[in-house]
Amino acid sequence: MADINSNKYTIGYVVVMTLIVAISLAFMATELKPRQQAEEALEKKKQILNSVSDIQDKSIVEKEYPKLIKEVVVDAQGKPVEGVNAFDIDIKKEYRKPASERQLPVYIYSGDGNAKSYIIPLHGNGLWDEIWGFVALKDDFNTIVGTSFDHKGETPGLGAEITKDWFQSQFVGKKLEDGKAYAFDILKGRGNAIEGKVHLVDGMSGATITGDGVEDMIEKGYKSYQAYFKTVK
Repeated sequence: MADINSNKYTIGYVVVMTLIVAISLAFMATELKPRQQAEEALEKKKQILNSVSDIQDKSIVEKEYPKLIKEVVVDAQGKPVEGVNAFDIDIKKEYRKPASERQLPVYIYSGDGNAKSYIIPLHGNGLWDEIWGFVALKDDFNTIVGTSFDHKGETPGLGAEITKDWFQSQFVGKKLEDGKAYAFDILKGRGNAIEGKVHLVDGMSGATITGDGVEDMIEKGYKSYQAYFKTVK
């Protein structure tokens, strides 16, 4: 009979238990990965649709997405890229490439009366970590139809307010250009936006850096797609 009080027994026991736990965790990770990927894909579809609608039920998102959204990929010159799945493109990774090598996904929404909105992905940095989202534009490629923002680690009540309706609803109907150049601006603090000013929205009190991050990622995304917009106009 083994001496359960010996160092050899204790070390062996620890090794065996460590192996069992490691194998169990690896098995669970492998088994759960497809489900996690499916959930992440569904959440992305929901974010895309939420830039033009307010569909929250995931079963409806799954059903309506392929009916409402056409996916295309374009290069830096605005030309179509064949054989690439737009949904699988990570815009964060694309922005790390030279502009001439980027593949840019576009999600074209056809709503009531066949009116089209062009949805582009966004990625940037907030105060603490990454922020991202989608902005939908009318076919004039200037007027905002809606937005959908999210974040990784912004502060609740401050930078995390980018996900709230009061912040995002301000963007509807705003213009990115003034006819000559990019003019959109997120103001510092809340309660400063002037009624009738189509290029301004309120920021978030105490979250200037996050607001600047949202503004920067919209401008970067918008300018990245300029060549494509010109080919569609």
